Amino acid sequence: MTAHQIVSPQDWTAARQKFLEKEKAFTRARDELSAARRALPWEKVEQNYVFEGERGSVSLAELFRGKSQLIVYHFMFGPDWEAGCKSCTFWADNLERSVIHLNARDTNLVLISRGRYECLAAYKKRMGWTMEWVSSLGNSFNRDFAVSFAPGEIDQKRYNFGTLAPESEEMPGISVFAREGDAIYHTYSTYARGIDMLNGTYNLLDLVPKGRDEDALPFTMTWVRRRDEYNT
Repeated sequence: MTAHQIVSPQDWTAARQKFLEKEKAFTRARDELSAARRALPWEKVEQNYVFEGERGSVSLAELFRGKSQLIVYHFMFGPDWEAGCKSCTFWADNLERSVIHLNARDTNLVLISRGRYECLAAYKKRMGWTMEWVSSLGNSFNRDFAVSFAPGEIDQKRYNFGTLAPESEEMPGISVFAREGDAIYHTYSTYARGIDMLNGTYNLLDLVPKGRDEDALPFTMTWVRRRDEYNT
């Protein structure tokens, strides 16, 4: 651990108060950013997406489950995969207990992947999740929302609004939708570091002296394991 200056309680409080000014400025800037995000224009979803779920076919409209807002986590799970991406699993662990609270605020959250539904269901059971998870294997949803790519697109800047080349054929992201009557609108999507804000574990690690402690790793999430693999 990096050596730190050791000071008196009085000096520690003074330093903390000075840093509090930066935290307050960040909070105000974040509030402004969040307001600007909510003010972004919407686009109407014209495609009638149908997914495969626990009870068979389910439409995008039905995934709202009576709410007017829907958050979709684009979970990396390809059609020929037997297990989900361990990093997306890390994110989903952080989302699992949020759904009931989101429902109380007129919002639903679901996972959507291109994996075969029976594989998604088996992995969901393994992880102990209760969130709804549906397969988009039979439609163009993943491509339309820029999280699935053809092999020849891997070295092209087609991810994160054309700013990054995807690292694989499946990539993570979040998309948000609103429903007014029978009309569905796409209101927001974010990818790459944009999904950091959804991971409570990372936000907690940002508070401790070592932080995320990933600088010396081959890539940032080398350390992450599925919850049932940490002691194996």
